[in-house]
Amino acid sequence: MTRRVLIIGGGIAGISAAARISPDAEVTVLESENAIGYHATGRSAAAFLKDYGNDTVRALNYASANYLETHDLLSPRGMLLLAKPHQFDAFTADCQELGMTQLGFDEARQMVPILNADTCAFAAYREDVFDLDTDKMLQGFAKVARQNGAVIRCNAKVNSIVRRGRVWSIEAEEAYEADIIINAAGAWADQIAQMAGVSLLGFQPMRRSMARIPAPGGHDVTKWPFLHGVHDEDGVWYAKNDAGKWLVSPSEEHPMDPFDAYADDMVLAQGLARYEQMVTEPVTRLETSWAGLRTFAPDRALVLGRDATTPAFYWCAGQGGYGFQTAPAASQLLADLLAGRPPQLTADVIEALSPSRFSPSH
Repeated sequence: MTRRVLIIGGGIAGISAAARISPDAEVTVLESENAIGYHATGRSAAAFLKDYGNDTVRALNYASANYLETHDLLSPRGMLLLAKPHQFDAFTADCQELGMTQLGFDEARQMVPILNADTCAFAAYREDVFDLDTDKMLQGFAKVARQNGAVIRCNAKVNSIVRRGRVWSIEAEEAYEADIIINAAGAWADQIAQMAGVSLLGFQPMRRSMARIPAPGGHDVTKWPFLHGVHDEDGVWYAKNDAGKWLVSPSEEHPMDPFDAYADDMVLAQGLARYEQMVTEPVTRLETSWAGLRTFAPDRALVLGRDATTPAFYWCAGQGGYGFQTAPAASQLLADLLAGRPPQLTADVIEALSPSRFSPSH
């Protein structure tokens, strides 16, 4: 008998899961907004760095790399780390954490000619950082899911979830029944769990804001590397090309309740000021701004797999800022677990991702 799997959430987590699971099950995806990828997925910085995140996240990054490469989703970008004179300790720590190679200032300015010699005391570079074609990836997974018979419903906000015997009854824009629920609801993951009578895991959405400005000084920024400030008390920032425009983020992590996030003007101004200190071209105009919610589990690793106490409820949540670069491996793990196949990831990584790690008896 074919199992009915209902996935709540139409971001990259839910859509990639649908693509992987649909060959073995009857899959329906419910997305509350009018399009897939509306929230965090549609507001991603769209970069791929294997050594980003904690060890568990990195295992997923490395396991996803082959998919991203073979599906032509990556293009070269590179990353330049910048620090002020008093930030040497933070710079050294970030270089080690991110696998960066220190450069002289002249080398760095050849890559980005607007760097300020008075403030950029240290620079480091990593070549294997890539732009990730997020829309192509999302639509590619959606296409595969639909080809496998999956149904993707938008404008389908879940209003209630009731367990009746071995069947889930879900009320959205219409009524649904499922044998298994996969909670891929992003910032709303705990709300969905509460609705289903499943213990909450303590997810925290964090706002991150973004500003789009004209290319600095009219330069062609299309080949410039991803710029990143160091992590210290001055506050981090990053900047990158966006189709010839220039994106700058204060890279903040402000705890928020789940909602349709928008940028905080003061936080944006502070981030732009930190960026401006490192370059010679002032920010003269803000073209647009937005924000997204990056939602983390307490240990900042993804939560993937069967709930510890409700076996017919699976988690696909806590993607934080790693959703796209982990989705190929994360979705494959869920599909393997549901199908009873040996997962491709190692046992220690699977355990570190499992919802059971939050169980009191674990």
